[in-house]
Amino acid sequence: MSSPQLPDHIVYAPPVIEFVTVVAETCLFLEQATEQTREEFITRSVKLLPLLYLKASVLSIPEPVFDDQTERFVTEEDYLYVKKQVEQLLGADDSYLEVFHPDMAISDTPIAAFISEDLADVYQEIKDFAANYQTMDTDIMNDALVGCLEAFGQHWGQKNLNALKALHAILHSDSFLQSDELEGNTAKLNRNSFLNFLHDEDDNVDERMLF
Repeated sequence: MSSPQLPDHIVYAPPVIEFVTVVAETCLFLEQATEQTREEFITRSVKLLPLLYLKASVLSIPEPVFDDQTERFVTEEDYLYVKKQVEQLLGADDSYLEVFHPDMAISDTPIAAFISEDLADVYQEIKDFAANYQTMDTDIMNDALVGCLEAFGQHWGQKNLNALKALHAILHSDSFLQSDELEGNTAKLNRNSFLNFLHDEDDNVDERMLF
């Protein structure tokens, strides 16, 4: 029995479907970062991030249908949740020296960047794309692909490479396999505990404002 044919539209082209598949896997991977050990997260990241970059880089940007941008789904809390998970896993290794920052040419000192922020930026763009793609409206899917690929060229492709470069350095460092003790002292973070943390911080700010 043959499988049903996909509609003849760019958003259903095999290279786009492959990109969507890797996007979905990457989003889930980042959303569940602290369900892995530090070693597992880093080892899988250096395999998944190059694949995401490759699948995006082979796609051509289609012509947009609408004048307006597609809907944004990722909230600030979603962004911070992903960022906090990665930051918690990596600890001091989260920061690295950025050589592609626009201000680097006029700076006398190294500029610090963060893997967690890079990956949260990547997540924001590909998650918004994935959410729009799930509408199954070909016009929306088309323009979501346009926006995602344009943003890939403008910033998140570079963020992906920056994070990969830093994670590669960690993976091949002498201290990589000596992190078991640190992992044992790291509490797991889930979305509910993170949101409770945000609410507690808001309450503390309100209390301080009373005095």
